[in-house]
Amino acid sequence: MTRQNMLARLSRLFVKGKRYGLFALIISLNLLLANTGFAQIQTLPVYQPTTFNGDWLITPVTQKAAIYQANGGKDLVMSNGLITRRFRISPNLATVDFQNLTTGEQFVRSIRPEAMLVLDEKTYRVGGLYGQKEQAYLREEWIDSFTAGPNDFQFKSFTVSPLKPVINWQSRTWTSTRNQPTGQELTLLFGANQPELQGVEVAVHYALYDGIPTLCKWITIQNKSLKKVHIDQVISENLAMPEEESAVVGKPEQMKKPQRIYIENNYAFNNSMRYDLSDQATHWKTDSLYTSQVNYNYETPCVLEVYPTVGVGIDLEPQQTYTSIRTHELLLDSYDRERNGLARRRFYRAVAPWTTQNPIFMHLISTDPEAVKRAVDQCVETGYEMIILSFGSGLNMEDTSAANIRKFKELADYAHGKGILLGGYSLFSSRRIDDDTDVIDPKTGLPDKGAFFGHAPCLASRWGINYLNSLKRFILETGFDLLEHDGPYPGDVCASTKHPGHKGLDDSQWVQMEMQKGFYRFLNEKGVYINAPDWYFMDGTNKIALGYREVNFSLSREQQKILNRQNIFDGTWEKTPAMGWGFVPLTKYQGGGPEAVLEPLSEHLADYEQLMMQYYGAGVQACYRGPRLYDTEQTKQTVKRVIDWYKKYRQLLNADLVHLRRPDGRDWDGIMHVDPSLKEKGLVMLFNPLKTKITRTIKLPLYYTGLDKVAVIRQDGGKGKVYSLNRKYDVEVRVEIEPENYKWLLIE
Repeated sequence: MTRQNMLARLSRLFVKGKRYGLFALIISLNLLLANTGFAQIQTLPVYQPTTFNGDWLITPVTQKAAIYQANGGKDLVMSNGLITRRFRISPNLATVDFQNLTTGEQFVRSIRPEAMLVLDEKTYRVGGLYGQKEQAYLREEWIDSFTAGPNDFQFKSFTVSPLKPVINWQSRTWTSTRNQPTGQELTLLFGANQPELQGVEVAVHYALYDGIPTLCKWITIQNKSLKKVHIDQVISENLAMPEEESAVVGKPEQMKKPQRIYIENNYAFNNSMRYDLSDQATHWKTDSLYTSQVNYNYETPCVLEVYPTVGVGIDLEPQQTYTSIRTHELLLDSYDRERNGLARRRFYRAVAPWTTQNPIFMHLISTDPEAVKRAVDQCVETGYEMIILSFGSGLNMEDTSAANIRKFKELADYAHGKGILLGGYSLFSSRRIDDDTDVIDPKTGLPDKGAFFGHAPCLASRWGINYLNSLKRFILETGFDLLEHDGPYPGDVCASTKHPGHKGLDDSQWVQMEMQKGFYRFLNEKGVYINAPDWYFMDGTNKIALGYREVNFSLSREQQKILNRQNIFDGTWEKTPAMGWGFVPLTKYQGGGPEAVLEPLSEHLADYEQLMMQYYGAGVQACYRGPRLYDTEQTKQTVKRVIDWYKKYRQLLNADLVHLRRPDGRDWDGIMHVDPSLKEKGLVMLFNPLKTKITRTIKLPLYYTGLDKVAVIRQDGGKGKVYSLNRKYDVEVRVEIEPENYKWLLIE
């Protein structure tokens, strides 16, 4: 509302006051000022559309995220020069515009509520406007005629504040960036008029980040009433977007979902090692209101809704606050797989910077104090930084007896005295405890029947609660630096009504998920590094498995080398190198004979070196699982040489990755790291799987290095040669690679 409109309305109210008396004037003024958003918006700067003209994946974006007013005070606008989201604030608040400013692409075709709640079995809309007849597109001139729903939660006011860290992250390890994300948070406050909702306040939160085309959305519900409110379900995002494709006949699962928006929320699990398969809350729905769509059965997937599939199912007690799933929305400007992968990897670095921690570690298979101390000393001599007491080592973090804590505190103190970090492995799921503890199958009412991994304890059982508390105590009292948590909560529901942490089936998944995420946030804020084979990155975990089949490590070393490179190539399209771990069996693992392992290390030194160069050259840490890092002086010097090389180029080797050619065992394969902000702009790793020497002319795409005219390229660190880039930013380099060997190129 403009200042002139406000004055005009106040003038009319003054006339009413003289006609009907002072009491009526006071009531009218209260009604006008109840929605303080009208007055607040006048304090914001006026939005002047600006678009970043560079490529955000190469050039830093200088424009910061900010909140503006537009349309004479009718609209709130969030923008950072890359994306913008605009809200009409009256007669109720609704998203009316969501754009990628780089492409001009619009992501709103129809107005929907900001959120939807199911409370005590009744459905309520939060915000939103009514009156749009054509659902295929939205015209600006239509919006003024839209109305508010009297039974919906109504917009009251808003606040603007600098972005606050989701996790007060601490790092004890090498980290490529230690900066928490910056930006602006817009909080939209809503209330309802229904008697049963008095005291229930809803806040819709938007975080807009600096420098990336991404925002995050979540809602909170605060119960200020005197009675509990049952939360059945929360749909925290509801966007009616343009369809990706039109088809007269076709089911939703057959048709493409919108491809130019990437959605990631913090409700993901199932051990797939990939987000899109782990996501449990992103739903693409059809739109029966959209009657002008091409699909005759109205089955085009064109509505995004975010909610936990199983539901929430909790009671919100008086004075308690519920926080929903947090949903990140990254707007993409291409259909190119590499570019979209680069955008996702940049997103992780910015939004979850703890994923850039990447310590050099080994997996030790013993907890014998002398063996641990020898391993610590070998780490010091070769440049390793962390020891993980592996599965099968004898470590039991559930044992919080004084003797057990004393033993491992002494070992941690010894490691810390040498500058080495120490941590260990614990298994939660994939195990049976007892009938009173294990998840209860809702179909049969029996334990040990319906778990994701066949059998598992309920995290909200008495045993599960004690398990988490025991691990916290053990880690804090020993000073451990890492938890490798195998089988974290995988989404099992539990029909027990006797477990103290949850009430029944309806709330079992939400409660267990919140317990697991809270545990990881707790460890992250204590500086504890977390390996977990499931997608809990948005709540503080650091690393997940790269993606591999464990029994493959019983195959021959020759097979493992190629398979590992395939795993690296495939596992770094969406994940940064630091986000994934690989595996190198120094000793027997998952079967196999002498041809599968590296021990004795000195007898398989060429394979040992190549496996290290494959992983370190990709920026990926592997679990070197065995009793030692070296057995002879020659082995020691080989390990040290590789680690020294890795540390020399560490920042670049942890940078963005471009995929050159996937390993197929028939010809060369390779990858390239790129970082336009460094002196060395790129580093290429090339491998020859053949038993004969090869000579190849290889095209290197240098666009993402930031170079545009010439590049100086050094082979194996040798003398540089100048290359001119063509109009596609490519150069062609002639290389020779020895049989079953590798070559690296440095680009300046």
